[in-house]
Amino acid sequence: MLQAVDALLMTAGAAASLGLLILLAGLRRVFSVAPALTPLSEQEPLPEHCSLTVVIPAYNEEENISRCLGSVLNSQPPCKHWQVVVVDDDSSDATNERAHACIAASSSSASASVLQAGTRPEGEHWVGKNWACTQAIASLPDPTDPNTWVLFIDADVQLAPDALRRALHQAIQEEADLFSLAPRLVCGCLAEWMVQPIMASLLGLGFPILETNDPNSDVAFAAGPFMLFRREAYDAIGGHRSLAGEVVEDLALARTIKTSGRRLRYCLGLDAVDLQMYPNLAALWEGWSKNWFLGLERSVPKALGAGGVVLLMFSGPWLITAASGLQLISNATPLAGAAFSLGLLGIALQLVLRLWTRQRFAVPLTHWWLMGVGGLIVGAIAPTSVWRSLTGRGWTWKGRSLAEPQT
Repeated sequence: MLQAVDALLMTAGAAASLGLLILLAGLRRVFSVAPALTPLSEQEPLPEHCSLTVVIPAYNEEENISRCLGSVLNSQPPCKHWQVVVVDDDSSDATNERAHACIAASSSSASASVLQAGTRPEGEHWVGKNWACTQAIASLPDPTDPNTWVLFIDADVQLAPDALRRALHQAIQEEADLFSLAPRLVCGCLAEWMVQPIMASLLGLGFPILETNDPNSDVAFAAGPFMLFRREAYDAIGGHRSLAGEVVEDLALARTIKTSGRRLRYCLGLDAVDLQMYPNLAALWEGWSKNWFLGLERSVPKALGAGGVVLLMFSGPWLITAASGLQLISNATPLAGAAFSLGLLGIALQLVLRLWTRQRFAVPLTHWWLMGVGGLIVGAIAPTSVWRSLTGRGWTWKGRSLAEPQT
């Protein structure tokens, strides 16, 4: 019996280490060829006959809105005519007051305003930020120039001073209709330090960046925190109004842009866009259980299988090392020794992964040794996400139900 246990631990340890090696190799391959937001000389002239509206939908974002809006208003001017619109999506906290205060304290060259989205229409199913974004566009005049652009960013985003200028310049140069930037995930609480580095690694490995930027491929991907549209293209596909009930609206918009024959560009913006998603474990649990199942193509086997793989790779080495170590103390065998060594190898590979992330993306090693706990959390999020998404029970974002009302 003990030999069978030792053999199982050794096999699991080998599988976890192999998975981590594949993850590391895949991340190095993906990010070695991924296009990125290009540097821009300060002497580069501002684009002529061009306008930009930055839209920030905000629902109960009193903790984030000042940081986000302040970073936008402190940006280098991206063009001669630009403005910022914060859309208060019927918040019940101090989002509105803090946005107004931030604007009043700013000396930005951009005009800035706060728009009240109002209550959502009865009998219509609107989720997420789709209603707020739609109201923002409805408040703007119809474009009179093909170089009219609109950028949607999330309220938990913080921009580098040159981010807008670089993104708009590159979008124009590459003749993009949708230009999206992958942000750098920033951790601000213990729950994020345990989970977000794992999620960032998984997203990086599954990063379909070459296929997304290939007009001959059907693959389409975009990052909701930073989506820059040519206004004509946005209007032509129906914008956020056309997918009022779509939870993962960024992927739906990207697919629509590409299937309509328009140009989609998706690049790394890791030095320009920071994203801090969750203030605590409860928010993280709600957010990832909202997205996990949908992000894996609404496939139950994929969602549960991916959760199991994460559990094996990140929690497995710690559990295997502890279990085989106890076995060695009570009954030393070659199989137990091999399992213990493979467990330690898996832990070492997790450290290597975080060292690579620090070197490549300037993410500190903070709490790297809690990735095993993070694996347990992700392993539990997977079935929770499947259950909530399929039943609608507890499927919320910031307390608002995402399930379509029963008729």
